[in-house]
Amino acid sequence: MNLTPQQAMRAAVAVPGVPRDEDGPVFREPWEARAFAMALALHEAGVFTWKEWAETLGAQIKRAQAEGDPDTGETYYRHWLNTLERIVAAKGVADGQMLGRYRDAWGRAAERTPHGTPITLKPQDLAG
Repeated sequence: MNLTPQQAMRAAVAVPGVPRDEDGPVFREPWEARAFAMALALHEAGVFTWKEWAETLGAQIKRAQAEGDPDTGETYYRHWLNTLERIVAAKGVADGQMLGRYRDAWGRAAERTPHGTPITLKPQDLAG
């Protein structure tokens, strides 16, 4: 999923707290950029508004802080990913069972993948 710089900057401005510099959002890990891009694609498809996203993300961050998250910024995209899962379930795009199935499949794929090698999801990962 390729983002234009303009798309990424619009999203970074629309959602308070997105780590960014003058060129747009910044990511520490490739998965963070993918989670950002998935949320942007779902927004552009009309699944949710940025206002809905920001409210759901804010609630997710508050829950995490109440559970002891030190809010140093290092967990921001974990909150983003949890928000993505929560909002697609609430909107009926995917249910908890489907999300769990894919989460487990990616975990299996990561376990068999040597460090530094891209993780690839294979049919046997989904078989469980």
